[in-house]
Amino acid sequence: MGLFTGILLHGLGALSASLCYTPQKGVSGWSWQTYWLVQAAICWLILPFVVAYFTIPSLGKVLSAAPADAMWRSFLLGAVYGIGGTAFGIAIRYVGFSLTYAISVGISCVLGTLLPPLYKGEFRIVVAQDGFVWILVGILIGVLGITLCGMAGYAKDRDLAQGRQESDSFNIAKGLPVCLLAGVLAAFFSFALDQGRPIAVIAEQYGAGDFQGNVIYIFSNTGAFVTTAIYCIYLHVKNRTFKEFIMLPNIHRTRKPIILSLNYAFAGLTGILWYTQFFFYGLGHTRMGKFEFSSWAIHMILLVLCSSVIGLLLKEWKSTSTKTRNLLLGAVSVLIIAVLVLTYGNSLGKN
Repeated sequence: MGLFTGILLHGLGALSASLCYTPQKGVSGWSWQTYWLVQAAICWLILPFVVAYFTIPSLGKVLSAAPADAMWRSFLLGAVYGIGGTAFGIAIRYVGFSLTYAISVGISCVLGTLLPPLYKGEFRIVVAQDGFVWILVGILIGVLGITLCGMAGYAKDRDLAQGRQESDSFNIAKGLPVCLLAGVLAAFFSFALDQGRPIAVIAEQYGAGDFQGNVIYIFSNTGAFVTTAIYCIYLHVKNRTFKEFIMLPNIHRTRKPIILSLNYAFAGLTGILWYTQFFFYGLGHTRMGKFEFSSWAIHMILLVLCSSVIGLLLKEWKSTSTKTRNLLLGAVSVLIIAVLVLTYGNSLGKN
């Protein structure tokens, strides 16, 4: 039951991640860098400290006893992940959300799963365990499903573009390299969590239990915040948009406090939803037994699966062709099969 509970918790985290961009639709009068910096401050800086304070007993003693090299590695790898997030946003501008999502998440799924045990020299041990072949097959099926989702998304964009002028910003030559970069760097967050494990071990010794992983986010998420903040501040300086934090342009004075507070609320909700995925990821990760490394693949596959299902429920595919909708349904079916195969492989590893 621990394994199935772990996968369920990964599913809750993936659901939060798939919903985290929804509040952005309610933001008005803010540039991207203002919105992104506010939500990043919540997700990457504030919540990791607050949640760790309430879930890690004797947090000060844990941090004092934890190895400094593990803290620094987790922080620096998190900072690399932050660069990947920025690259993801740039890639969307050139090739759209669907293709960026399929390429970047697919690469991150494979690299973030297989490279940590390779880096630590544990890959032979992992390969020798019962169920590894099923885990590998599940990952490959998941990548296929993610790719099919990207193809369906691209077909959706073409369907919706009929009758209107195509976007001049679409540029596969510029977008593809950035997609690849985003996928590779996004996998570094799995590295950041893996390299922070010694800190979690100390937290477990002080009674953190299943919440032990929350202490790692203090370092991994802060690293991501630093690189994200640097880029956002650069954009603020370049475009002179710092004033957006305290006032909104072209809005009647009596409405400023109400709308501005709503912007902060929506950005804050984005940050909360984004952090919640990590909270549940940590809870699920501790229940995966010998194949803890498969947590990243399960999270990525469930993330794409949840995003696709939510899109269907919100009728975002209503105006697309039957062929496009069937392609999406096929992709969702493949992702479900991938999760079942990964679950079976993990269950063999539990025996």
